[in-house]
Amino acid sequence: MATNFLSTSNPFTLQSSSLAKPTYIYYHPIKCTVKKRESSLCNCKKDNQESLNLPILTKRCFLATFLFSLAGKNSFDANAAILEADDDIELLEKVKRDRKQRLERQSLINSSKIETGYLQQLVYKLSEVGQAIENNDLSTAGSVLGEGIDTDWVKKANIAFDKLSSSPEEKTEVDTFNSSLASLISSVFKKDIESAKLAFVSSAGAFEKWTSLTGLAMQLKGL
Repeated sequence: MATNFLSTSNPFTLQSSSLAKPTYIYYHPIKCTVKKRESSLCNCKKDNQESLNLPILTKRCFLATFLFSLAGKNSFDANAAILEADDDIELLEKVKRDRKQRLERQSLINSSKIETGYLQQLVYKLSEVGQAIENNDLSTAGSVLGEGIDTDWVKKANIAFDKLSSSPEEKTEVDTFNSSLASLISSVFKKDIESAKLAFVSSAGAFEKWTSLTGLAMQLKGL
């Protein structure tokens, strides 16, 4: 056992002369181990002290983050409420404008009895022409339409169109009606039944859409 201990003690020999007795210095592994352990304990204690401060810093950061997020949420909710209020005001204004326009349109219709009569005559004319074309009777259709767009009933219909049309879309439908009616009259006098049918559908469709836009659909019979 002594031999083993000495063999692991790493001896170093110092010789002052050839006659002097050798002097041995041993490296003591136990003392070295104790010193290393003390150093490790010191480092561990230092690390523990630093770790004790970490939760405090973490709580502070968390509290600050929570407060900032709470402030941001309140700001977002306030902005959302403002936008929603603006939308409600805009919607309310639109409802008021639409109601005002309907009242003005109804007042105009009520004061346009003569023009409404012109339009009722137009409905009857178109009904007669459509029935004749369906029966392939272009002679009857021609007699109802007249010789051109300068006939009395067409002029009166355009007087009503001019007075009761206000929006660009309504005026567009009036232009479509007049151009289709001109094609219808031309096709009837040319005895072109297929073209007459197409022109009639176009003119009647434009007139029906115009009455829907102006609110006159319920005022006229036969539509």
